[in-house]
Amino acid sequence: MAMAAAASPSKILIPPHRASAATAAASTSCDSLRLLCAPRGRRQRPRVLVARPAPRRPFFFSPRAVSDSKSSQTCLDPDASTSVLGIILGGGAGTRLYPLTKKRAKPAVPLGANYRLIDIPVSNCLNSNISKIYVLTQFNSASLNRHLSRAYGSNIGGYKNEGFVEVLAAQQSPDNPDWFQGTADAVRQYLWLFEEHNVMEYLILAGDHLYRMDYEKFIQAHRETDADITVAALPMDEERATAFGLMKIDEEGRIIEFAEKPKGEQLKAMMVDTTILGLDDARAKEMPYIASMGIYVISKHVMLQLLREQFPGANDFGSEVIPGATSTGMRVQAYLYDGYWEDIGTIEAFYNANLGITKKPIPDFSFYDRSAPIYTQPRHLPPSKVLDADVTDSVIGEGCVIKNCKIHHSVVGLRSCISEGAIIEDTLLMGADYYETEADKKLLAEKGGIPIGIGKNSHIKRAIIDKNARIGDNVMIINVDNVQEAARETDGYFIKSGIVTVIKDALLPSGTVI
Repeated sequence: MAMAAAASPSKILIPPHRASAATAAASTSCDSLRLLCAPRGRRQRPRVLVARPAPRRPFFFSPRAVSDSKSSQTCLDPDASTSVLGIILGGGAGTRLYPLTKKRAKPAVPLGANYRLIDIPVSNCLNSNISKIYVLTQFNSASLNRHLSRAYGSNIGGYKNEGFVEVLAAQQSPDNPDWFQGTADAVRQYLWLFEEHNVMEYLILAGDHLYRMDYEKFIQAHRETDADITVAALPMDEERATAFGLMKIDEEGRIIEFAEKPKGEQLKAMMVDTTILGLDDARAKEMPYIASMGIYVISKHVMLQLLREQFPGANDFGSEVIPGATSTGMRVQAYLYDGYWEDIGTIEAFYNANLGITKKPIPDFSFYDRSAPIYTQPRHLPPSKVLDADVTDSVIGEGCVIKNCKIHHSVVGLRSCISEGAIIEDTLLMGADYYETEADKKLLAEKGGIPIGIGKNSHIKRAIIDKNARIGDNVMIINVDNVQEAARETDGYFIKSGIVTVIKDALLPSGTVI
């Protein structure tokens, strides 16, 4: 039986700042690099009358800004934990992810058997020594608030480290009677709070991306280039480039032009030499475009100036504020990230990202990287129980009970109960929020009800089963007619891109065929 059990979340602790050697050696190394790594922001330069400096030399950065890359060393001064504020944007209503967002905010959508989407940017922050984190949201935020308070509420910070992860919900005030109108407007409405923090930069992140990134290298590049804004950029081939906002850079990696989802001649005009940002010649030829990831480092004084003075009516960073800053002559720099990254914006992307963690021999995204772990809520669940089951190429979450069934190329979420004779293929089961006791099940059976989980002899293929779903016996969810799009909310399911999604808390009676 080939089965991989999902990494069990243990007690969450702030990961220590990772050094390349023992503490004393790292301290010595860091001291020796102080002059090289010290930020060169405008406010920290001594006022000395000197002749005009020579033209700025181009900067080159490691193309792989992922946390398990040992190709470069960071030495931020001041330290990221005291000088950077993380701001995670929860996104809009998540209509493209509906029905998964029917009862929860997009960042609270379950991921990879044990986790939620919000755990990715929060973990990246903690692994990058950034412990002051706000999460901005306005839609269905109850489950997101509950998860963040349970996962990160009691073990971040300390006597000298004022760390926190806090949710900021949209609110109306005399100055702002409207809800969040976009990413920039959401930050503007809470700018009074962000301004109170004595930091150098704001790190703007999205709550629905799947990737692993060392933000310290990102911030170091921002300081070394004396940038006002630094935009994380992804190398792109021509086929994928038309779906993204593209950027054009000069020989120093400075962004000089933006184009939103260009095609034809406009697309060709956005080709750049990506060797400037660190790609080798072969990769640069394959990937001649760079796309914005929607991740930014913005100097504090620049953010205040942009949102209050220069663009007080702008609602979006990507389409208004960042291009506007470029047009006014600000130094907007590109920073290349050349690792796995997925925007979990649609049902199909969400499905593929989850099933990608079962890929052999190397998954698209690994939850097993101990150098940069993904943290989540400690649930203290028992190990999963597998009884006479045939499980291949799958990931099984905590606390599952799997009886005499077949599971292939699937992700089985925590507390899942799968009965005898069931067949699960190419499917994401999100599991359940709670267990039903034997007394509960007996009472249900007397009333003709169906317990949470997958019933006997049911067959599920290419589907997403949301939490607490009750699937009866002999149910067939195999999309027999190969329907691509269908809305059957009253029947408990949707079909998008040919993927059947059973709604949270839905009930499919025994014998149902989809």
